[in-house]
Amino acid sequence: MTNPDVLVVGGGIGGLGAAYALARRGLAVRVLEQAAAFGEVGAGIQLAPNCTRILDDYGLLDEAAALGVLPHAMIMRDAVDGSELTRLDLRDLERRYGHPYLVIHRSDLHTMLLRACERAGVHLRTSQSVVAYANTAEGACVTLADGRREEARVVIAADGLHSVARGLLSDDRPVSSAYVAYRGTTPTASGRGAEVDLSEVVVYVGPRCHFVHYGLRGGGLLNQVAVFESPKARAGEEDWGTPDELDAAFERTCDFVREGLPHMWRDRWWRMYDREPLMTWVDGNIALLGDAAHPRFSTSPRARSWRSRTAGCSANTSPGVSPTTGRWTGWPSSRPTRPSGPSTAAVCSPLRAPGATCGTSTGRPAETATPCYGNVRSTTTRSWTGSTGRPPWSPPKSRRCSHRCPWRRRRTLSRRPVASGGRERTRGPPRRLPAVARLG
Repeated sequence: MTNPDVLVVGGGIGGLGAAYALARRGLAVRVLEQAAAFGEVGAGIQLAPNCTRILDDYGLLDEAAALGVLPHAMIMRDAVDGSELTRLDLRDLERRYGHPYLVIHRSDLHTMLLRACERAGVHLRTSQSVVAYANTAEGACVTLADGRREEARVVIAADGLHSVARGLLSDDRPVSSAYVAYRGTTPTASGRGAEVDLSEVVVYVGPRCHFVHYGLRGGGLLNQVAVFESPKARAGEEDWGTPDELDAAFERTCDFVREGLPHMWRDRWWRMYDREPLMTWVDGNIALLGDAAHPRFSTSPRARSWRSRTAGCSANTSPGVSPTTGRWTGWPSSRPTRPSGPSTAAVCSPLRAPGATCGTSTGRPAETATPCYGNVRSTTTRSWTGSTGRPPWSPPKSRRCSHRCPWRRRRTLSRRPVASGGRERTRGPPRRLPAVARLG
């Protein structure tokens, strides 16, 4: 059998999205899925305009919209008394960004991508358990559980939170967040589903918990998600996130939220885990994608949106594809050179190593400047300066939230000097983002 240009390990949303995007560039792609059949577990997901734009580029947006729901508004309510706190007009997103906000069933999105891969000629194989990865002179290879080897010019490891390929870059282990999610769907023809406005995505925010609901499958299903912090997990117990904790976490919430709990699947729940950030997701001709590279909590509204977006970006890395033959030529040999030294006109970005120094708009040399927590971008040359060697999109480990909250994506932009008007100012103390950023 001829070796493909690209091997994708993992047939989830991220893996299939990457496979389809690469196949559209004219590459021969093979997907290796560990399970006996391709499938996706879970219920609804939310796709923001930056993801639906990619689906539109793929020619899949109309199909996705027919399978999902285009909500008109996102509303945040108090989970205790049910009162409305704020709302966001989602139709304005389409007017502003040119693409809609879409909610869709995970299995529908996955099936759509699977059909697209089949049409594009992607070689799809199941029951392929990969146990080892290695770089070779011609590219990279994987070893399967039965001892066989598969080779390709490039291997993309979309093999999930417990990625085998990640071991090439780090020996870290998944870290529990102590949060757990319950999901459930119910028909909208009668009962609870018939009482809900399916044109809205509603978030009930409570103490250490939140509850989300929105419509799926053209309004035929109501999707509900309940997320809470587990006291048993905080206490270090092994058996945590159980149904009794679910009921206890929401016992003081309003009637509407409590009435939704019996509709949750009680035989399964999703514990949420994190990983330490990596400085790179590439080792030779092997690249990580999705949870293998940067886990996002499954209740983040854009968790799978991020998978699809990174899958699209991986295919659009033009240095890896020949513009004449369309064949894979490998990862870029080096990153673009960024000038170093002092900058006389700069603004700060939140992704620089703590304690590193930079010049500010005062024109002082970098070595005498105040410690800065942002890569410095010149306002005249539009180029990045600094001597950390850290790409601006790779956040250092210390940018993590200290409390490992579900929204832990290095959002604490705390006390870093920012160049402004020829003088330095300091941002305020870290603040936790509103719970709307931690939706289900």
